[in-house]
Amino acid sequence: MLPALLTTVLFATSVICGHRSAKLLGGVEANFWRVVTALVMLGAYAFTFGGGISGRAFPAFLLSGLIGIGVGDVAFFQALPRLGPRLCSLLTQCLGAPLGALIEWAWLGTTLSRGQILFGLIALAGVGLALAPNRETPHNRRALTIGGFFALIAGAGTAFGAVLSRKAYTVAGASGLAVDGGTAAFQRVLGGVLFAGLALLLARRREVFQAVGERELDLVDSSVGQWRKAGPWIVANSLAGQTLGVSCMQWALATTPTGIVLAIVAITPIVVIPFAVVFEGERPRPLSIIGGLIAVSGVVGLILAKVPH
Repeated sequence: MLPALLTTVLFATSVICGHRSAKLLGGVEANFWRVVTALVMLGAYAFTFGGGISGRAFPAFLLSGLIGIGVGDVAFFQALPRLGPRLCSLLTQCLGAPLGALIEWAWLGTTLSRGQILFGLIALAGVGLALAPNRETPHNRRALTIGGFFALIAGAGTAFGAVLSRKAYTVAGASGLAVDGGTAAFQRVLGGVLFAGLALLLARRREVFQAVGERELDLVDSSVGQWRKAGPWIVANSLAGQTLGVSCMQWALATTPTGIVLAIVAITPIVVIPFAVVFEGERPRPLSIIGGLIAVSGVVGLILAKVPH
């Protein structure tokens, strides 16, 4: 459970940094460069202390990254500037946990106890209560529609990518090899950077995204001044999220079912609240505080719940 909790804190930091960089450079470009930065940092670790690209589980981790980091994160960075960090995290995380549990049950046969399901639902309900939009939410219908669509894709990609990581660990275990979190994260980010690079190339062709209104958000002028402002946010986002955060998440998935890991990580939006207060000037509502307490109580229950026989 500890690595899942660490993942939550790191992902919360990553969301705020990602929101800043996406507003400066556009979602596709900000996502691509933070994945490339993570590839360099994780590659230095994997080829020095880890297993590099060796092992029978490498294809599964690569596919996991292609779907989770590639499809999922590209979609997340499209939703982020439209919905903001809190609402985007709400939709993505609350969809990912139950969908991940369902996919893993159908494919790998992993079951959760009634207590784990109950406390997982309590955690998700708390997140939903804390971050539910109100009448004062500054989003127009177009932004909500397009942003919500991308957030749903991001949640589904995250869920399926996490289950594929669980499958990869099963393959590694069957071959008698242990894969550490940093190596797994590097092998996944290889798949992610391929898809993110393709998305960036497509974004450069204006006609591809004009139909969904991407021109203003993704094809912004990447001037020297913008890069100077965005650079530190990209590095911080990559370090907190794609490097350390994903490594901790892979560490958690090595021993814990997807549904539980994603339910704990789902409280990331709650952890985002104090960061949003400091960096975005948002003020939490009383319901946000109450929902946060409910979500935390659900996570505590998950930690204490027994694994089914």
